Amino acid sequence: MTRRTERIGEQIRAELARLLLEEATDPRLRGVTFTRVEVSPDLSIARVAWSALPVEDAPPGADVQRALDHAAGFLRRGLAHALQLRRTPELRFRHDDSLELGDRTLAALHELEHDEEEGS
Repeated sequence: MTRRTERIGEQIRAELARLLLEEATDPRLRGVTFTRVEVSPDLSIARVAWSALPVEDAPPGADVQRALDHAAGFLRRGLAHALQLRRTPELRFRHDDSLELGDRTLAALHELEHDEEEGS
């Protein structure tokens, strides 16, 4: 990625987060965080990685993915109004499981540490 695509990706991520927080009404999108946006060199596609924080009564990840896919047009229109780009990229959403993987890794490390303390 070039500096330009990185900068545009960060602008897209920030604006999507704002749109989700301030304008989206779908309850399936509560607790969703956009972790990263990778923009194609020609700015035609933005791959948006998302993660969902545990929220009471939150739906499973598949529902969140469907909600994001359904809201893609609304979010893209919001981006077109907010960002001064010649072409607003198509939004493609994918789940980012790195936060959950990190939590599982930390839990395993804490369990090992606890086992070592008991064994000593």
